[in-house]
Amino acid sequence: MDPLHLSTSRDDGTVTVAVSGELDIATTELLRSHLLELLREAGRGRRGDALVIEVGRLSFIDAAGLGLLVSVHRQAARQRTPVRLANVPPRMERLLRITGLDGHLT
Repeated sequence: MDPLHLSTSRDDGTVTVAVSGELDIATTELLRSHLLELLREAGRGRRGDALVIEVGRLSFIDAAGLGLLVSVHRQAARQRTPVRLANVPPRMERLLRITGLDGHLT
């Protein structure tokens, strides 16, 4: 099992969260709470901020991880904060395409 690691950076109105390790039912809460806090910050007056979730070093994602990404995307859309995935690995790209989420998250 590859533990989940998060690294956050800010650059000119874009907040990037680099995610590495495994995103599964055991680790989704860590990422969920972090992303929702960033969205709350964006909602408190920093409307121009965009949120980028960098998943290039993600080694595994399950249905709970996908559900988390959809949930965060919906919350961001409600408050008009742009959010997108970046550096999606080929296996995850395929999973997003099969589930129909590729048009929403990338």
